[in-house]
Amino acid sequence: MKLLVALVLSAAPLSASAELWGYVDGAGVARVATKQLNGSYSLIMGDPGGSDWGRVPGKQDASENLLTWLDIAPEVKQHQPLLREAAARNGVDMELLKAIITVESGYKQDAVSPRGALGLMQLTPDAGQRYAKTRDHKALLNPKTNVETGARMLADLIRRFGRIDAALAAWNAGEGTVRRAGNRVPDIAETQAHVQLVLELYWALLQRSLPATARQLRIETQ
Repeated sequence: MKLLVALVLSAAPLSASAELWGYVDGAGVARVATKQLNGSYSLIMGDPGGSDWGRVPGKQDASENLLTWLDIAPEVKQHQPLLREAAARNGVDMELLKAIITVESGYKQDAVSPRGALGLMQLTPDAGQRYAKTRDHKALLNPKTNVETGARMLADLIRRFGRIDAALAAWNAGEGTVRRAGNRVPDIAETQAHVQLVLELYWALLQRSLPATARQLRIETQ
């Protein structure tokens, strides 16, 4: 199932003084509006004078630095072909893979967490056995194996739960925890923060690939 962002081109122009607000919801749909309809929306186009302009919501430091780093860092560029190929093979967004890796490991391919999660996408040996038929740490630390396995796991979780946010919650807290929460993000602070950060970074990365002019976006109003 290809994760398509629902952006519809429109010929309607947006005035120079208008604002554009948006976010990516749990189903992977990018929603935009001319005003902040609720707390999920953040400013993506409009007056850049505000203190939050150019920030990834939820980040306390200047997130533009993070996005710039993702554009230029050698370790990020090194793994771009792996992400592109794994995304295409498994039908997931490359930007979503990129956001997960950034949050999970900061692109440190040899990262090992205190809980034993491995590599770029912080895969557990159980996940390796399930999706790559191996529990071998060396194999799971291999970037190509790690990204391909992680993309396969992400695609499977999205199919199972039908929502990106629930899939990310299952990635963090386990499938059983999400099922017990009604296939929604459970009321666990660490998991909620993890899901929020990945989705917000995913949205910020998507902004980089959106058309440059606001009149090419459909505006949703209520």
